[in-house]
Amino acid sequence: MTQASGKRRVALIGTGNRGTKTWGKELLDTFGDQIEIVGICDHNPIRRAYAADFIGSGAPLFDDLTSMLTAVKPDTVIVCTRDCDHDRHAIEAMEAGADVIVEKPMATTAEKCARILEAQKRTGRRVDVGFNYRHAPTSTRIKQELLSGKIGEVVSVDFHWYLDTKHGADYFRRWHANRENSGSLFVHKATHHFDLLNWYLASAPQEVFARASLRNYGKNGVQRGTHCSTCPGKSDCAFPLDVAADPWLNGLYGTTHSADGYHRDQCVFRPEIDIPDTMTADILYENGVQVAYSLNTFMPIEGYHLAFNGTKGRIEIRQYEDQPWDEPDVDTILVIQNDRSVEKLKLPFTRGGHFGGDVRLQRMIVDRNLPDPYAQRADARAGALSVFCGVAALKSADSGVSVKLADLPGWDLVRG
Repeated sequence: MTQASGKRRVALIGTGNRGTKTWGKELLDTFGDQIEIVGICDHNPIRRAYAADFIGSGAPLFDDLTSMLTAVKPDTVIVCTRDCDHDRHAIEAMEAGADVIVEKPMATTAEKCARILEAQKRTGRRVDVGFNYRHAPTSTRIKQELLSGKIGEVVSVDFHWYLDTKHGADYFRRWHANRENSGSLFVHKATHHFDLLNWYLASAPQEVFARASLRNYGKNGVQRGTHCSTCPGKSDCAFPLDVAADPWLNGLYGTTHSADGYHRDQCVFRPEIDIPDTMTADILYENGVQVAYSLNTFMPIEGYHLAFNGTKGRIEIRQYEDQPWDEPDVDTILVIQNDRSVEKLKLPFTRGGHFGGDVRLQRMIVDRNLPDPYAQRADARAGALSVFCGVAALKSADSGVSVKLADLPGWDLVRG
């Protein structure tokens, strides 16, 4: 039910950092002439109230999705809850007649992805997945260079992502540190990277062999307390987080634990952590491309290294996001031909969420008539492909054998 003004009626479920800021206030501030937030839902009443005040939409508040869907009948529901809950919220929204925007990862298991795909097919609703990295200007330029044919046919890719001790450690303070909630960082974080590979290569992963281990967090340290704010040993810890000192975190999480028991500053060394912090994967694509991938979560640098090796040359970039030295605010893409000629493409380093990808993703989703020459819109199939790759990687790391995506449940739905 679109307003007479023509604005799309949008409801939000999940008021954590991503929901409140990116898909709440920033979406409304930038695209308020095209969308209206008509409902905000979160099970935690303290955080829900803070988020509503921050967003400033004046929308009614709800503690469960069913009530919100019944009361406000939105055109679109944005799902920003825990990864493990994405499937049930997306499906309920589709069955109520709404389209869905779901944060990455689309789900945490192959079975949950299959449920979303089945519901989409059954209801005919639209699903957009929040793969913002596709929309970053530097990513777009890399895609253009690949399509130009300058390096011929791509035969292999080197892709290595580095999380520093601030960003990387944060996953181990939160609910993400348990597989049951996040599917591991092979799913939660690497879904970004696997989707980029799928999009860059215009192909689907076929088989994965992976290794993974927990080398720094969890059982590798000494737990002195349950969470930082009350820990007697925080002065001697390399990974303390002072939620109260950060107005933004304090507003979302400083007192909200009194309502649901969830602490945002849990100890990174608690023994129940069961996700790896050091990961590598060899991925074979259906078009024959071989990928060497890694993800490390306690580095002194933040950023990535990406290189495409082709029959006629190589495209590479080392993108710096944060490091203990000064770097120019520029991304340099090297296009190197086999005759040893080099083209250096310099792009301004784009500030803003995910290298400038957030607002471009939002624009592409909000304006459905916007041209999409590089196929950057990501649907439920794209969401499933990246999750299937992560699920296969974790299964391979656990078992010590390679895993074919076709052997995972629901692959027939992914392939259509």
